Amino acid sequence: MEKTYHFAIDLGATSGRTILATFDGEKVEMQEISRFKNPMIPISGHLYWNLPGIYHEILLGLRKCKDTLEAISPMAKLATIGIDTWGCDVAFFNADGSLSGLPHCYRDSHTEGAVERFSKKVSKEKTYSLTGIQFMDFNTLFQLDTMMENNADAVKKADKILFIPDAIAFMLTGNAVTEYTVASTSQLLNPNTGDLDEELLAAIGIPREKFGKIVNPGTEIGVLSKDVRYFTGLGEVPVIAVAGHDTASAVIAVPTPDKDYAYLSCGTWSLLGVESEKPVITEKSRHYNFTNEGGIDGTTRLLKNICGLWLFERCREEFKDAPDDVAGLSALYLTSQCDSIINPDDPSFAHPDVMTRAINSYCAQTRQDIPESPADYIRVIFRSLAKRYNEVLGMLREIAPVKIDRLHVIGGGSYNQYLMQLTADETGIPVVAGPGECTALGNILVQLRACGRVGDLEEMRKVAINSTETKSYLPNQS
Repeated sequence: MEKTYHFAIDLGATSGRTILATFDGEKVEMQEISRFKNPMIPISGHLYWNLPGIYHEILLGLRKCKDTLEAISPMAKLATIGIDTWGCDVAFFNADGSLSGLPHCYRDSHTEGAVERFSKKVSKEKTYSLTGIQFMDFNTLFQLDTMMENNADAVKKADKILFIPDAIAFMLTGNAVTEYTVASTSQLLNPNTGDLDEELLAAIGIPREKFGKIVNPGTEIGVLSKDVRYFTGLGEVPVIAVAGHDTASAVIAVPTPDKDYAYLSCGTWSLLGVESEKPVITEKSRHYNFTNEGGIDGTTRLLKNICGLWLFERCREEFKDAPDDVAGLSALYLTSQCDSIINPDDPSFAHPDVMTRAINSYCAQTRQDIPESPADYIRVIFRSLAKRYNEVLGMLREIAPVKIDRLHVIGGGSYNQYLMQLTADETGIPVVAGPGECTALGNILVQLRACGRVGDLEEMRKVAINSTETKSYLPNQS
């Protein structure tokens, strides 16, 4: 079968990548074209994303992709482009298509207490019944409500409000849409209507027309604009609305044909859940603060957000004499005996000035031993994450519509053998780790379906199985 070439733009909250994928009819092979840092930008006491800088890196990646294709063959052409990013954050655009300021970063402190403030307008019970989404201060609903309180003119002036993957697609094509899966992270989308909820929009005072039309994964947004074609040397390549939320893309590529499992997307954030045929919006799911985010083909990702390797990443920045590589640093876990346990989801770990100091303070307040070395901090973080995964898995079992007999771990954290074994030991079920590149693969799979090269979700997962390797961890019996 003829090979086709596809381009994934995969943006995380700390770094971004561009990837060229080759599909031969059975499996996907991915080649990293570029990688760049995506730091939060502090300005006047607030945190923002450098969206113009991100966009420039994407353009450079596209230009390099063209050169790579030409080296493969003069006949090799790029078939499609897809974009996935983190959720919740939005960008404002003026009527002329120009960017209006920098997007707020979800970790910015301006939304502290936003859930409680908004609940005076619409009760938590009502908001959850309309959206089924976990309450977190940085959800788009609360970001926009906060902005309307603090700087309403900036919001009202905006002609378009677009989620980050949709904003990048708009910059590439000139066409504005709102992709379903990333919109579902906002706590504005009503899963029963499939659109942004008018009652919630009215409560924050923003009209529906400022947002793009909701589209499903696999929809063509448009082709690269004339300016982009000139800069990159590419032709009129279609940009596809993939599952724009990175976790939604990752779940598409879980390499299994079965349904009796939970998944753990393990990166800066950990997202633990199951794939459900319909939303689970009950009193118990609200009590446990679980979220119902959109998936492909009308599925629901019933999950809970957990603070993930953010703890490890922040501590790593502080370690001066420890190994530079993640594997070497993680191996220090074996040299520590520190048994202190933290709650990774404690608000004190959301964005502290110094993460090790925040961990020390938590341990002191809970009368536990204070870590003294990089090895101690790593042991505390890994053991605490594994315990938290087990706690959340227990809640999930009470509300999930599927049986859970194993845990599929995807994302960069799946490479960490120590965390994976601890997770198997804590949960008492087999852990299947990998692939680490699930998000980019899911992005590509939706592009392939948009081109007619693969069919339904079952066929997409067969391609995922053919394209990846996994490693299994069994719980220790001792």
